[in-house]
Amino acid sequence: MRNSSRSAVDPFIVMDVMEAARQAEAEGCHIIHMEVGQPGTAAPEGARRAVAEAMEQDAMGYTVALGLPALRQRIARLYGEWYDVDLNPERVVVTSGSSAGFLLAFTALFDAGDRVAIGAPGYPSYRQILKAMSLIPVDLPTSEANRLQPVPADFAKMDVQGLMVASPANPTGTMLDKGAMTALVEAARAKGASFISDEIYHGVEYEAKAVTALEITDECYVINSFSKYFSMTGWRVGWMVVPEDHVRKVERLAQNMFICAPHVSQVAALGAMECHEELQANMGVYRANRQLLIEGLPKIGFDRFAPPDGAFYIYVDVSDYTKDSRAFAREILDEAGVAVTPGLDFDPVRGAGTLRFSYARSTADMREGLARLGAFMKKRGFA
Repeated sequence: MRNSSRSAVDPFIVMDVMEAARQAEAEGCHIIHMEVGQPGTAAPEGARRAVAEAMEQDAMGYTVALGLPALRQRIARLYGEWYDVDLNPERVVVTSGSSAGFLLAFTALFDAGDRVAIGAPGYPSYRQILKAMSLIPVDLPTSEANRLQPVPADFAKMDVQGLMVASPANPTGTMLDKGAMTALVEAARAKGASFISDEIYHGVEYEAKAVTALEITDECYVINSFSKYFSMTGWRVGWMVVPEDHVRKVERLAQNMFICAPHVSQVAALGAMECHEELQANMGVYRANRQLLIEGLPKIGFDRFAPPDGAFYIYVDVSDYTKDSRAFAREILDEAGVAVTPGLDFDPVRGAGTLRFSYARSTADMREGLARLGAFMKKRGFA
């Protein structure tokens, strides 16, 4: 049977690492997971309780395509609580995770052949989803001087129809302040390019609050998720905020592409939004883990990184040790029992010399992971 050229996307390498780790565990190995951007905690208790109660009272059939009205209203209220932004809930679209948000945004904003600029390193699925939709991803090689975030000069001379930014970013955890975000918004507007802000790590910040693009402009698409701060990865529920004159367009697409986000997950998401104390306790773990790795990684030879502002990743330059981060990550898994993500997932050109360490799991796991990594690096003569 013939295949479409659009299906020729690269693998999501971290998922391959997860599978290799699963196979090792099936063979009896104890693996420390520092590869996947997934909280080690379950959905908040309030989310689970809300689902249990709803399942006794509701058939949990389809919702309307834009999502449960109560959830859309609660998400809009969150923007007032977090950013002092007065958001019309009619602009909120509940999605099947942020991935569905990307699909809806790219479909609503771009035509086949359009060019969309994305920072490198950056979340690999941006690139692959764009390719699968006959769009052209344009990597912007970011610099250490800009903490691996794009700046207007990176695409000033490029012909692009869209710009996608992420703050806090995956894999670096670095953030754009209001001035930097404003400069990107204005540069995109000057080109007539659509602006998309990936804000799925908002809430997971350490020394400063992340800036939402909605503080700067209403002429943007904002994509968020319940996966990270709200600890609901497998529930596959997220949201997007679009300009008022785009709501009906996105609604029509959502009706046909997804019908709706999972009803049960929307109920859980609404419950999760009232679990502040539990979610802040999770943040306490991330803060402890962040400090542990910032202090511990340099002692074992991983000393070239920018401390993350948010998310739960540290992106390390390991080019002194390898020119093949994928092979190096496999050696660490096989010899140390620690799963880490090769930088090739995030930067096809420079990622051969980088690794991403996730610290979303327990502090005990992070301590054990550091000990195993230290032994590995010492055995190799690197530490």
